[in-house]
Amino acid sequence: MSELPFSVSCPTCRKTVVWNEESAYRPFCSKRCRDVDLGAWSFEEYRIPGAPVAPEDLPDEIDEEDKPH
Repeated sequence: MSELPFSVSCPTCRKTVVWNEESAYRPFCSKRCRDVDLGAWSFEEYRIPGAPVAPEDLPDEIDEEDKPH
């Protein structure tokens, strides 16, 4: 018995995307949908819920391990 390929809905346009090596932009259906989603994150249209952090609670310095190389 042949199994049907696993598929998901594109998070941007809801088009069905087969989840395999040939789907280069999975879970998105295309580069355009992937870029639309990235843009939404960069413009803070998506947010992860949590309590706000007061400026005085932020560290004064970045740890050495967190600094860019």
